[in-house]
Amino acid sequence: MDQMASFLPLILIFGLMYFLMIRPQQKKARAQQNLIASVQAGDEVRLHSGLFGVINEVEGDIVWLEVAENIELKVLRSAVEHRFNEPVVEEAEEEAVEEADEGPISD
Repeated sequence: MDQMASFLPLILIFGLMYFLMIRPQQKKARAQQNLIASVQAGDEVRLHSGLFGVINEVEGDIVWLEVAENIELKVLRSAVEHRFNEPVVEEAEEEAVEEADEGPISD
């Protein structure tokens, strides 16, 4: 019983480290992966390097980024750090979201 009490502070420290450091970092990484997977043509983005532009075309792991009129850069999709516009939701997905928000209708 005495040994268990001596391990309790150690267990609490590891629990705190998980909730204060590891879990938020995992959530941030997951959000970044979702962003990278969801970029599409027409999105206004900022790259890790600080370049701003509009995505003209997506080809697998490569995106064509228009940084000025008639100037396109070929960059890795993973270089996208931030999207300024909201992702475009397809009509079928939008209807499903609206139906889920309405819930059952009772008279």
